[in-house]
Amino acid sequence: MTDIIQPEPDETTPVENPVEAPVEAPEATTEATTEDGQAPVAEVPAAEVPAAESDAPSTAESAPEAPSSEEAPAEEAPSSEEAPSSEEAPAAAAPAAPTPASIPKPSAIPTPAAIAKAVPHPPTPAAPALITTDHSASAAFGRVDENGVVYVRTTDGEKEVGSYPGASDEQALTYFARKYDELFASAVLLEQRLAQPEVPSKDVQDGLKTLTAQVADAAVVGDLDALASKLDEIQSGIAAKRTVEQQHRAEARAAATAERERIVAEAESIAAQPENKIQWKTSGARMRELLDEWKQHQRAATRLDRDTESALWQRFSAARNGFDKARRSHFAGLDAAHAEAKAAKERLVDEAEKLATSTDWAATAGAFKRLMDEWRHAGRASRSDDDRLWGRFKAAQDAFFSAKDEVVAAEEEQYRGNLAVKEALLVEAEAILPVTDLEKAKAQLRSIQDRWDAAGKVPRADMDRVEKAMRRIEQTVRDAEDHRWKSSNPEVAARARAMVDQLERAVADLEADLAKAEASGNASRIKKAREALEARQAWLDQARAGVAEFGG
Repeated sequence: MTDIIQPEPDETTPVENPVEAPVEAPEATTEATTEDGQAPVAEVPAAEVPAAESDAPSTAESAPEAPSSEEAPAEEAPSSEEAPSSEEAPAAAAPAAPTPASIPKPSAIPTPAAIAKAVPHPPTPAAPALITTDHSASAAFGRVDENGVVYVRTTDGEKEVGSYPGASDEQALTYFARKYDELFASAVLLEQRLAQPEVPSKDVQDGLKTLTAQVADAAVVGDLDALASKLDEIQSGIAAKRTVEQQHRAEARAAATAERERIVAEAESIAAQPENKIQWKTSGARMRELLDEWKQHQRAATRLDRDTESALWQRFSAARNGFDKARRSHFAGLDAAHAEAKAAKERLVDEAEKLATSTDWAATAGAFKRLMDEWRHAGRASRSDDDRLWGRFKAAQDAFFSAKDEVVAAEEEQYRGNLAVKEALLVEAEAILPVTDLEKAKAQLRSIQDRWDAAGKVPRADMDRVEKAMRRIEQTVRDAEDHRWKSSNPEVAARARAMVDQLERAVADLEADLAKAEASGNASRIKKAREALEARQAWLDQARAGVAEFGG
């Protein structure tokens, strides 16, 4: 498609002073196809255009337009910013930017994985100024014939591009070269986006598709082979980046699957607990947390395949349903047990309230002890019922024991006089010891015991002390009586006498053995005979003491 600008023939005037006009870098945007037949230029998103270019006039302002018949002739020719020569452009008019000739052509596009490995979190590279007023390098690939038609040279030969009537050959070439540079700048920007790990390959592929379509229809002058090579390199980089993304997605999917497996396994372990060991409140709260975690994973960017997610969800749902069923069964049984315990405790409360006013202190105290044992074995009702029934039971119990304590306190006061009598009797009983005259001691103890029983009860706090003191004195007199009986027992005395006689004969025999050993002069026999004699003599002495004790 050729690009032809047709000015009005009767109003054409030369450009007065192109050098004095300001030179500005046009913005790298797509020129829409206008009624005058201009070809579109590759679009560069505004967010990717460097700040130095964002203030440049739009393409609509910088590109030449077909003038109407009412416009001044000077407006028909392109402005100085569209067709400057390399010698006319001021040095400070716009920042220098890479052109197809000046931009190095990498042998291979770095993959996102290689970039991420080298720099884990690379900053977004600052894009260079991609549009320049120096288009001479690209213009070198074109020529203008004698009829003003512009051609571009490629490896396949020359190709007609268009014409720019009313402009010099240099201006015409510069105009079409500028459009080529804009396309090449768009390719460079796309290449830079490809190198950024956070940019998906699909976005780059969509941009490449749009740019390829623009290049196919573009009427431009420049190194079209270099531009085609650049697009091929970008396509290769997209393929490599897509492979890396697929690997990352597989790894993320595996990690997400493992995390879902963890959630399901924990839910199944909770549901598999023995019912009597489950902490229902804690386990129920954890089940809800696991469900929230599952929902968060579903909302995450990484999705599982349908079969895997369905299988895991069925396991998770089965664990939750099993846990909920066990919980409902547990609490249904608990409600029945609560109802049974409530009925039993209501019966105990009624019985306790009937006993609260009893004055049969000993029997009623035993009854309350029995009711308390039954209460402990009745189980637990609901918390509110348990607290209410226990309040009634304890009130009845406290009423009885408070009345009993008042009576006991009054009795204790009366028993203090009895305590004084018994303490005096203890002093009298202590005087019996030690027992020297058994019959006299026994007579005195019987008199003290009679008066002890007649004295009556003592305060509970002193009862154990005085009773133990009296039992000790009684036991001492009883031991003296037993000792006298044993010493006067004829049967025991006869056994002791027989033992003495036996030991005396044994000692006599051992003395004879010792005499024989001494006569023989055998030291070993003498030693054994002497040791045996000494042992039997010691036993004989003990036996004689026993005979003397029993009066033999």
